[in-house]
Amino acid sequence: MRLRKVLVGQDFYLRPDIKRPVKTLGHTHANWTFQHDLLNAESIVYSCGVGKDISFDLSLIKEFNLKVYAFDPTPDSAAWVNGQDLPDGFQFIPIGVADYNGRGRFFPPPAGGSYSLLDQVYETPPIDVEVKRLQTIMSDLGHDRIDLLKMDIEGAEFSVLDDILDSDAPITQLLVEFHHRFEGIGIEKSKQAIRKLKNRGYKVFHVSRSGEEISFTRSY
Repeated sequence: MRLRKVLVGQDFYLRPDIKRPVKTLGHTHANWTFQHDLLNAESIVYSCGVGKDISFDLSLIKEFNLKVYAFDPTPDSAAWVNGQDLPDGFQFIPIGVADYNGRGRFFPPPAGGSYSLLDQVYETPPIDVEVKRLQTIMSDLGHDRIDLLKMDIEGAEFSVLDDILDSDAPITQLLVEFHHRFEGIGIEKSKQAIRKLKNRGYKVFHVSRSGEEISFTRSY
């Protein structure tokens, strides 16, 4: 793996390991790139971190006639989702994804934006919400695999990825936004997470221009 630091900021460029037939869906600032030939109407898709943009999720539903299970524990997101005209294929579940089961303190940003489990990111008072391990969620929903997992969980991805690898959850495609730009995280943490994924058989097939959104695939 070759990593090149960008001269400005903390992002980095990562060369893909493999080439795959890809498609990009979603709004300009909320799009994701995935391997389209691995998805069909029977695919199981989890979207962790909804916020107020589900353009990627809705595009997947329209394109493949599949079901998307979307997770976000924050009241702002739940209220926004409840106000949308949603297709039957979109199922919203108001819980957070973490590396444990129980309650989590989510810290809101100073002015809009997304909540985070990381108290070093925001200093405003937190809210108390339900969180679950990915393996627990899969068991609750009766799933023995995930065909595509999208994670944009504001810095909590590092502990969740460790938990996923520890449990060896079968995930074919993993789309992650790495938040190494957050204070107290840093670029090295993203490098370490990517090394762990690659050591367990995940291969990079797409990297966004910012170097923050990275698409992985793993064969089973």
